[in-house]
Amino acid sequence: MNIYNALIKSSLLCGAETWRLTENNERRVEATEMDALRRSSRISRKERIINVTIRQKIGLEEPIIKEIEQNQLTWHGHIQRMAEGRLPKIALKRMPKQKRARGRPKKNWMEGIRKAMNERNLNEGQWEDRKQWSLGVGQHRTTF
Repeated sequence: MNIYNALIKSSLLCGAETWRLTENNERRVEATEMDALRRSSRISRKERIINVTIRQKIGLEEPIIKEIEQNQLTWHGHIQRMAEGRLPKIALKRMPKQKRARGRPKKNWMEGIRKAMNERNLNEGQWEDRKQWSLGVGQHRTTF
């Protein structure tokens, strides 16, 4: 478990706060995580053991996607509490002036944030209270 946290999880979560979580990206991250878990437990795909069983055996409840969403919401709250002149806040609110391509627009980062906020019943402006925001996001400190 410590190897998982130190090597696999830290590698997969590096910079994940800024990722646009599309279904394709979610599948890739979950597949990479499960590949690492299978390799560390020495369980082959040929043994036909389902992912849920492997997770239970190792002691993991949540997939890594949930933690990525939590980190993104934490980062979003941090940016929203920043002063208006700070570069990350300016970059978040920036809208490109160029004409977009035909068809449906791609899912952007803010849509993923809104979806994660709706799932956790979080509202705009709740980020001002850090403690309440972290409780709503689901971030709980495990070590001090």
